[in-house]
Amino acid sequence: MGSNTGGASGGFYQPFNSNLAGAGASTGIQNFPGVRLRGLPFDCNDIDICKFFVGLDIVDCLLVNKNGRFTGEAFVVFPTAMQTEFALHRNRQNMGRRYVEVFRCKKLEYYRAIANEVSQGGYFESEYRRSSPPLSPPKKPAEDKGSMEYTEVLKLRGLPYSATTEDIIKFFLEYELTEENVHIAISSDGKATGEAFVEFPTTEVAKTVMCKDKMTIGTRYVELFPSTPEEVSRARTRGRH
Repeated sequence: MGSNTGGASGGFYQPFNSNLAGAGASTGIQNFPGVRLRGLPFDCNDIDICKFFVGLDIVDCLLVNKNGRFTGEAFVVFPTAMQTEFALHRNRQNMGRRYVEVFRCKKLEYYRAIANEVSQGGYFESEYRRSSPPLSPPKKPAEDKGSMEYTEVLKLRGLPYSATTEDIIKFFLEYELTEENVHIAISSDGKATGEAFVEFPTTEVAKTVMCKDKMTIGTRYVELFPSTPEEVSRARTRGRH
């Protein structure tokens, strides 16, 4: 894994001190706080990338696939330009046996990658053919969620890794949830998976909540799916191992 140059020694969502001397002093900082990674191991996942950027806050992490296979490239978005500058210092550090290139990316490149990933198209085949980012969430192949079997539980997928229980309660503000209704999925090593489960009063309420499918939390389109109490229990068990 990449070493933690200049970073904090705590959990990998612990931010850098914004008062660090010289932080963000570069006059060439772009407005879009994102980077593009190249040369990642082909068995890499988003948790590995979070560890590579230990000490920085990650808003979004998108692994680029082409024809169903990981390309070894990814986009990572940070909350501030200053943190992006710190991320650029990880250029050519190792992840496993491979060194990873880290360089700036434009907002348009990031949106193109999202659009192509969600539509299951190849990002690099059309990298310079699109003229503007998507104005609404791109559509996946038809998936009739209305015909699925519902319970009072919904599953959220695509959450920012920094999302908290409070963020999810605010997302469903009109449904007056409490912390007991929200269960953020945690992997066996204690890291957020980008998924969560939310319990509503009744099955009928859960169905009405589906109107919020593909709305955003931060920069991420959040997908909603019918789930079950049993799936919640399994997710909790995985998080305890």
